[in-house]
Amino acid sequence: MLGHLIHYLRLSHHLIVLNYLINTFDLYQLESISSEDIKATDAVFDGVEVRVFEPPARGDESLKRGVVYIHGGGWALASARTSLYINLCRIMADSLKAVVVSIEYRLVPQARFPEQYHDALRATKHFLQPDVLAEYSVDPRRIAISGDSAGGNLAAAVCQQLSKEEDLTVRPKLQALIYPVLQAFDFNTPSYQQNRNMPVLPRHVMINYWLYYFNGNHNLAHALLINNHTALDVGQALSFRGRLNWTSLLPPSFKKDYKPVVQTTGKAEIVQKMPALLDVRAVPLLADGKTLQLQPKTYVLTCENDVLRDDGAMYAKRLENAGVDVTLDHFHNCFHGCMIFTLWPTDFSAAFQTRSSYIKWLDENL
Repeated sequence: MLGHLIHYLRLSHHLIVLNYLINTFDLYQLESISSEDIKATDAVFDGVEVRVFEPPARGDESLKRGVVYIHGGGWALASARTSLYINLCRIMADSLKAVVVSIEYRLVPQARFPEQYHDALRATKHFLQPDVLAEYSVDPRRIAISGDSAGGNLAAAVCQQLSKEEDLTVRPKLQALIYPVLQAFDFNTPSYQQNRNMPVLPRHVMINYWLYYFNGNHNLAHALLINNHTALDVGQALSFRGRLNWTSLLPPSFKKDYKPVVQTTGKAEIVQKMPALLDVRAVPLLADGKTLQLQPKTYVLTCENDVLRDDGAMYAKRLENAGVDVTLDHFHNCFHGCMIFTLWPTDFSAAFQTRSSYIKWLDENL
């Protein structure tokens, strides 16, 4: 409420105020880890700020694994420097004995799509350079790219782009996506319908994040909610419809008795005003089959109580159909954003459960 009041009075954007409050009341506490302290340093990778977490050097001087991590927050909130993400990256670095690069991409409202994507891509490509990997003693054959929520969106989009760049000498071995947001085509998938009023991320809030990301007019929110932007008479959307047919991509336990919401007539001007709605750099679930075939081994974590559950499940199925080795790790009693909440007073069992499963998969496959 305070943030919206300040925004209304034109003193500042309410997302800036909210981020200020998040940083002001950050817990500044970390879980204890078993080994020596993880070294954390700030750096700049091709103009993008990053925080690098390094485990203690091994006695045998062997090369380490590497993880590029992209934080969530609707492309607008949080930071690589908040305690929740510092804690996650420290635990990952310690558990995996890996160098973890946490990307501090620019946020809404100072930056809009595609700037967040470009920041994540530039920082990742910088880290993948052989001389940079050698500087951090990282094995070029054992690198993963990962992220949660909006960070999962950026990780998937960056991974797709890297797979198409023929001149790269180093590519990620794995991608690991934590309750990723992957499409803005259909806001009436079963999980959007089931969890439309779910705390943490109700449907109207996710739509607002998309509008902020695309610098769109918030008067369009209702039209998006009822899928007017992808109606049958919207020509730009027709070629993508087959790539996001949840009636064939989701298991019966996800579909339940929900029905598709497909408008016969809609508003083509919405896509004309916001072409990013169909830009695969923003909505990687809409990528073509040829691109999906190029993706590395993939882990997707989804939660039942999350509007984005079906985004992750559909992407996992499309990747599987394209021949990619995929693990879909679904948690029936968990909610969106839960994995980072491991610090008192928001230390939830769901957080430890999902984080343990995620790190276990990385440890076994990276």
